[in-house]
Amino acid sequence: MTNNSAQAPADAAPAKAPAKDPWDLPDVSGLVVGVLGGTGPQGKGLAYRLARAGQKVILGSRAADRARTAAEELGHGVEGTGNAECARRSDIVIVAVPWEGHGTTLEALREDLAGKLVVDCVNPLGFDKKGAYALKPEEGSAAEQAAALLPGSRVTAAFHHLSAVLLQDPETDEIDTDVMVLGEERADVETVQALAGRIPGMRGIFAGRLRNAHQVESLVANLISVNRRYKAHAGLRLTDV
Repeated sequence: MTNNSAQAPADAAPAKAPAKDPWDLPDVSGLVVGVLGGTGPQGKGLAYRLARAGQKVILGSRAADRARTAAEELGHGVEGTGNAECARRSDIVIVAVPWEGHGTTLEALREDLAGKLVVDCVNPLGFDKKGAYALKPEEGSAAEQAAALLPGSRVTAAFHHLSAVLLQDPETDEIDTDVMVLGEERADVETVQALAGRIPGMRGIFAGRLRNAHQVESLVANLISVNRRYKAHAGLRLTDV
């Protein structure tokens, strides 16, 4: 007779796999990064920092000649071209266009951005005599507008709270800040986190799904007030992470 006393019950739950280390991020060094709005301060600054870190970067602009001129100024192997070609040739596309042209730009590039990982860093803001204030898009946020307009793309949100002045300053070796990254798919978020981590001094931190993007975008209005009062280039650091 077989002794079954040492056998595990047939309905015993399988052992759980160990939790994934949240800092175990992918290698993104071989990916091509496109920057739409790459001739503006934020886009140009991000392009410079990523290219300086060794990333292949393509600047996109409505005017290809402007993009080429800006790319030559940045150096580090940056290329410049029109927005559509930039989108087609890139693995990851950062959207850094002015809020006023955000919707029309993305709608026109829907086919070119299909299948791409899109990183929206646009902050919907208004300005009056009291200073900067947050706008609330109909979709909830700029990132959610991007997701609605680009159903064939994987949309994330990141790089909202960075000083364009520091990004473009060649004398600044490190950007001391955290980058809040939002998205629906863990793999996409981790790719963007890893991209942020390519820039010395930065960390990419998961900060929720796209439905939480509005308050992240809106916080820039507060940082503008901080910078004006203290003559600073403030960023964010998250404690105990």
